[in-house]
Amino acid sequence: MKGYKFILIVGAICLAASALLYTLHYQIFQDTHHIYIYMLGDFAFLPLEVFLVVVIIERVLARREKQAVLYKMNMVIGAFFSEIGNYLLGDLVKDFKNRGDIARNLNVSADWTAKEFKRATNFAYSLKIDLDIRDIDLEGLKKYLSGKRMYLLTLLENPNLLEHDRFTDLLWATTHLDEELEARASLKDLSKADLEHLAVDIQRMYDHLASEWLDYAQHLKANYPFLFSLVLRTHPFQEKPSAAFA
Repeated sequence: MKGYKFILIVGAICLAASALLYTLHYQIFQDTHHIYIYMLGDFAFLPLEVFLVVVIIERVLARREKQAVLYKMNMVIGAFFSEIGNYLLGDLVKDFKNRGDIARNLNVSADWTAKEFKRATNFAYSLKIDLDIRDIDLEGLKKYLSGKRMYLLTLLENPNLLEHDRFTDLLWATTHLDEELEARASLKDLSKADLEHLAVDIQRMYDHLASEWLDYAQHLKANYPFLFSLVLRTHPFQEKPSAAFA
């Protein structure tokens, strides 16, 4: 209400000032014809002025603001992959039966263009993991995610995440998997239904993880070549990842 009251007060002051100036103009020049000509001209331009200010300029400013927020969000995404994502990408893929196919399609290289990134992203979106859940070290995964729980919750508190739906989905998928593992007192001798449910949760998280990692790698290639260089040397979809130069 206070905001509306302020707008009404400002509007009233502007109207009063305009009326006062028109009255002063008439008192000095005694020419209502001249006043009406310019008043009509001002009103004629008003719709165009509203269109330029409200539609064009406001949209340009909103787009620039959104781009600035997304640019900053990539810093948060980079921190996520450094803290959690890179480990999960490599630790899980080694137990997938179709890891060779995944590696061939996601093996980012220095000469990749937007076309290659788009192809790889489409592959990640439609990725079907060939997984025997019994090959996954569920106890180890539970312990790892449990140690990162507070970090994940801190990321979810970031209001800028509203501008990045896919990264939010990744955080929710990762947090949900952590909760599912934590909710079970023991991960030994799980029922078939339990194993299938956890396999679906891992599939969901890895799909989001792989596609978001590709977007982040493309962002680094375009804006931070020195960071992209490290990604090229250490990502898990190559034969022998190593930070050291060959």
